[in-house]
Amino acid sequence: MTLEARYDPARDAPLTDAAAEGPAGPAGPAVSAPVDGMGCHAGAGEMEKAARLAGKSEILDRYAADYPQGPHDKPQSMCPAFGSLRVGLRMRRVATVLSGSACCVYGLTFVSHFYGARRSVGYVPFNSETLVTGKLFEDIRDAVHELADPDRYDAVVVTNLCVPTASGVPLKLLPAEINGVRIVGIDVPGFGIPTHAEAKDVLAGAMLKYARAEIGAGPVQAPLQGRSDRPAVALLGEMFPADPMMIGAMLSPLGLAAGPVVPCRDWRELYAALDSGVCAAIHPFYTAAVREFEAAGRPVVGSAPVGHDGTALWLKNIGEAYGVAAEKIAASQNAVLPAIRAALAATPVRGTITLSGYEGSELLVARLLIESGAEVPYVGTACARTPWSEADRDWLEARGVRIRFRASLEDDLSAMEAVRPDLAIGTTPVVQKAKEKAIPSLYFTNLISARPLMGPAGAGSLAQVVNAAIAGRDRMEGMQRFFEGVGGGDSAGIWEGSPNLRPEFRAAHQKKLDNRAKAAKAEEMI
Repeated sequence: MTLEARYDPARDAPLTDAAAEGPAGPAGPAVSAPVDGMGCHAGAGEMEKAARLAGKSEILDRYAADYPQGPHDKPQSMCPAFGSLRVGLRMRRVATVLSGSACCVYGLTFVSHFYGARRSVGYVPFNSETLVTGKLFEDIRDAVHELADPDRYDAVVVTNLCVPTASGVPLKLLPAEINGVRIVGIDVPGFGIPTHAEAKDVLAGAMLKYARAEIGAGPVQAPLQGRSDRPAVALLGEMFPADPMMIGAMLSPLGLAAGPVVPCRDWRELYAALDSGVCAAIHPFYTAAVREFEAAGRPVVGSAPVGHDGTALWLKNIGEAYGVAAEKIAASQNAVLPAIRAALAATPVRGTITLSGYEGSELLVARLLIESGAEVPYVGTACARTPWSEADRDWLEARGVRIRFRASLEDDLSAMEAVRPDLAIGTTPVVQKAKEKAIPSLYFTNLISARPLMGPAGAGSLAQVVNAAIAGRDRMEGMQRFFEGVGGGDSAGIWEGSPNLRPEFRAAHQKKLDNRAKAAKAEEMI
């Protein structure tokens, strides 16, 4: 059954954006000391076992299907909850509340403000007593009732972190709405969500599910920017701000328009996204969001208009999904592909590059680098393989690229050390290790993914920063020679004598670790 949004003009009065006014706003309860016991330091297996005993099996099974685990049982990037927190904080008129250990909330709040959040993050503190007796849930419910002011907010998002999830705090028992304010409760434990990229999908999917139910129940508010006069394509995945505009320009010859970008910036955009006739999974890891689009009867198209080959295939697939005539599809391709070829030829990249990251767009960037002239023998992504990344995987593997889904840090470092590339693009520890070895390197998140990738604008966007970094190899080697002899690791620095390494202490500590591992293994066998 295909879902169709009906818009109610009587509900479209403008509202103030209180949630975007900055830190001023209702404060949560005072911060207390973190609960004793399990936390991020605990084994993921123990946390998951506790969560299942506490009634969270259904959601953990859903996460296991949507986000299959890799070779490691804990995230190797930042706390996954940062992804869902970031989605909520970027939305107008949406309040965000965290329930978790104080140290976790402090870290998430710090990182969110480091990345430009300009509003408060609510926090419901707890201790062992309130966690065990169920008082924490009552405190969360009271906080939500206090926040639910329809003049200020369209929605309140409540997020359980690891400890409340493992303890079974039942956010599903919160009211669905209070005074017309939607209440969205999600669990984002580090032992169930492998990356912060996929945590974005948890909240985006939950919001789309809520919005889809609203559309099914009756008329909803029209988007603030109005409805498109052409059929629209919803864009799934966070992108550089210029990319949706470039995609819109490429869709125009097809008689189509770029729809909202999911995750959205406004609740009403969720209705418009679901009302779009086709969903383009630009980033392929939004499994929960795709499920909602498919439930609304929308076909989902994978990959993205990146480079010459990617753009040609994407325009073809989008056009066919909308039933556009083949002649019109060919005309749209002819309108943009020559400009992309010219941009790639004008800004070549020469060198061998290893590429890794946890944003989910790694395969798209690799395609663009290869079409720019680079050799890319290895691509590692912390995200899982999905049906919507298959076209990119096939294209890359046909050109000899080794792709590692759910790549670990060890995978990325091993590839870099084996290849000894002219440039290593990766996460912070990969970049750090590359610099130690005098290999030029770039941080993927800040220096690569924060650039346009789509269409003609994306075709030449990477060459300048990539070529400049490759050209810096002599400088890196000079720095390595300058610091030669100062030691490394725990013997780094300049010593008057030889460092006192105390190998007997290391051996004794390692013996304790080995005995602890043997005891844990024995318990598993009982």
